[in-house]
Amino acid sequence: MTKNLMMVCEAKLSVETQSGAAEPTGKIEARVTTWGAREGADGRKFNYQPEGFMDWAGTFTKEGKPLPMFLNHADDAMPVGEWHSFEFDDDGMTACGRLYMNTTAGSDLYQIMTESPTMFGGVSVAAYADEYQWVKEDGTPMTVGSDNPYEDGYFQITKGGLREVSVVMYPNNLKAEVQKLEYFTNDGAIDLRVLEQSLRDAGVSKQNAVTAASVFKRVIEQRDAVEVPLENAPHQRDSDAEVTEADILKALEMRELVKLLDQRLKG
Repeated sequence: MTKNLMMVCEAKLSVETQSGAAEPTGKIEARVTTWGAREGADGRKFNYQPEGFMDWAGTFTKEGKPLPMFLNHADDAMPVGEWHSFEFDDDGMTACGRLYMNTTAGSDLYQIMTESPTMFGGVSVAAYADEYQWVKEDGTPMTVGSDNPYEDGYFQITKGGLREVSVVMYPNNLKAEVQKLEYFTNDGAIDLRVLEQSLRDAGVSKQNAVTAASVFKRVIEQRDAVEVPLENAPHQRDSDAEVTEADILKALEMRELVKLLDQRLKG
């Protein structure tokens, strides 16, 4: 088995700003790679599986040392940020980190990505392979001599890890989608404008998204309000009953919208 081979795979990044916050945090969440057979935009073929990165992930967690974030793999320069956690699921690997907002490079990069995420919004993973193999599309190892791995094979890391993850302009893994959403401002309050935009991104109409955000705000305000005991029971008019019914309908609608949002975030 061949050892110590450096490989680079990339994933598309979509960043949403922390609207309404006094100071952006620079937090980023990125789908850095996907499992299974795929062909990159440059024609290279990969078939990554989580087993190949398990040992590295365990060591990364134990050491507690963040992974550097560079710009276009310029690892001879100062990092623009760091990645502090990696998570595996059925579809691929997700990384969470932050840009160094107190540096010129980090804050400039954040500004560029938030203003034009489709132009400069990719992440590229510099992976190393202590051991690797060439496999067929279904994952079956290729036979040396009878198969042509360089033409038909898919590169697979069987034991390796990541050296760094960079922000780049041109993504290679077009199947991977990365999204960062921040729902809270610095004082801990929910940013309703971000919530509204997220609902719209999940397929909710603008009118329903505005309504849902408004209802959500009112529910939070009512929850946090100080209750004052009433000495006399209020007299309820028909108009009051109509408003209450409308609120109930909105609440039911909100429940369905939250389900859509939850599916969007988990997807």
